[in-house]
Amino acid sequence: MRYSDKIKRVIFALLCAVICCISFSTVAAYADEREIYLGGFAAGFVLNTTTVEVVGLCDVMTSDGMCSPARDCGIRAGDIVEAINGVAINGKADVSSALAIPGDECEILIVRGGERLTVRTRAVTDIVSKQKRLGMLVKDSVNGIGTVTFADKTNGIVAALGHPVADCSKRMFTVSGGGIYSCAIYGVKRGVRGTPGELKGSIESSYPIGTATHNCASGVYGKVCEDFDWQKLTKISVADISDVKIGKASIYSTVSQNVTCEYEISIVKVDPLNNENRNFVIKVDDRRLIEQSGGIVQGMSGSPIVQEGRLVGAVTHVFVNDPTRGYGISIDKMLNAY
Repeated sequence: MRYSDKIKRVIFALLCAVICCISFSTVAAYADEREIYLGGFAAGFVLNTTTVEVVGLCDVMTSDGMCSPARDCGIRAGDIVEAINGVAINGKADVSSALAIPGDECEILIVRGGERLTVRTRAVTDIVSKQKRLGMLVKDSVNGIGTVTFADKTNGIVAALGHPVADCSKRMFTVSGGGIYSCAIYGVKRGVRGTPGELKGSIESSYPIGTATHNCASGVYGKVCEDFDWQKLTKISVADISDVKIGKASIYSTVSQNVTCEYEISIVKVDPLNNENRNFVIKVDDRRLIEQSGGIVQGMSGSPIVQEGRLVGAVTHVFVNDPTRGYGISIDKMLNAY
């Protein structure tokens, strides 16, 4: 290799290093301009989606007796209805609109396990409502519980989960509104090897936290309500992923009695460039959490990870074969998502 080529490679490597440093510094500076408050409390999510899912099949009472066209043509619970006779289905109301078009023949485009299928049947008329029906029950919203990672007072944003809300085929739902509410945790199903545990709670729709705005690879985000009580939260600084060290850290989560607690963990791996946002591998060390829940359970997604007094990320997934271990997303990924 020529000497000049070596010089060029060295210069290129230095430029890459400088660009990375500038990128990390930009994240830190941008975060410092915002008032970030620590989460760790449970929240309930009711998200309106643009996806219509079949959740069950039923019989329709017609003048010729009971029947279910959807069942007869092979539609199953879990199928996603994308179109009926060329009419795009983005909500439950669209199904009724498509069936109101003259004619009983129906060509239905569905998605099952990531594969698009076309099925054909005939709609029937319900003798009670006088409306055309297919005999399928559908939903256009999803709900569940998780953990708030942080709230940004400067922009009035709340961020949670650290991962997207997706269907059984891992397709990310597109959110068209919805609410984020307080959640009362009343129990926990312990996680054991091979079977993830879960928090048990009820969504308190009378106590809104904010309105859901979008669902993305870094979590669920919403606009905080105007009367949100910021005084109950603790302001916290944010760390670059380049400053995160393998070693002791903490997570904040609400596992019982609706009390947010700090639990000891270890960060055992740091992977800044992971494409699946699995930037950390963490291990629960705190005996209290292990005794209560077995470790990380469903519903703890979004629990903030704090190291040396700074917010570094959020818990996202649990290892199925070891509930004391899990993955985390770096905080810069969540801050840059809005």
